[in-house]
Amino acid sequence: MTQYRKGLVLDFGGVLTTPLLPAALAFEKREGLAAGTLLTGLYLDPEGIRLTERLERGTLTQTHWNEAAGRLLGVRPENLMGRVFADLRPETSVIAAAAAARRAGVKVGILSNSVGLAPWNLYDGYELEKLYDAVVLSEVHGTRKPEPEMYRLVLDALDLKAEDCVFVEDTEQYLPPAAELGFATVHAVDPARTVTALESLLGVPLSGKDPDRVIA
Repeated sequence: MTQYRKGLVLDFGGVLTTPLLPAALAFEKREGLAAGTLLTGLYLDPEGIRLTERLERGTLTQTHWNEAAGRLLGVRPENLMGRVFADLRPETSVIAAAAAARRAGVKVGILSNSVGLAPWNLYDGYELEKLYDAVVLSEVHGTRKPEPEMYRLVLDALDLKAEDCVFVEDTEQYLPPAAELGFATVHAVDPARTVTALESLLGVPLSGKDPDRVIA
């Protein structure tokens, strides 16, 4: 008999939102930057990596990140984080699937490497505290994915074991540490494929298209 998972842990950016890369490329175009400047400057350059990791841990404010990252990229710092991700939109199919999972009795948590909550708040309008059973933001706890402690925090908040849960993440390198703890993992590259994978792992219909397709 198939043992379905009873917990669902979701990354935020790139899972509950539209993909990050198109938003980053749109920012570069608006700012007159060469394609790849943002990713090279912030995610490949050692100083950019250090700044972003400090931001995610909560040891650097978003305002200070804006100033330092602006210097690295050669752009004005005002609300830089908000400008970078201005094109992000809710990924409605995954949000709806998470709501359907909750209605079916699955505990659903958010596990996010946060980017500061002010002056721009990535999570505004998503009602995380209302719509999910647990919300774990890296800056609140001084840790970040892929550190194992980050995953354990959401398990504790959901009162579940990793073996009971599915973890959905768009950053592939954050999946192996979760799998090592016992999570089933889903690499979020396409919303429809993500929802289909979750239906198989949770044993409940999530798309609303065919309620008889998944038999628990």
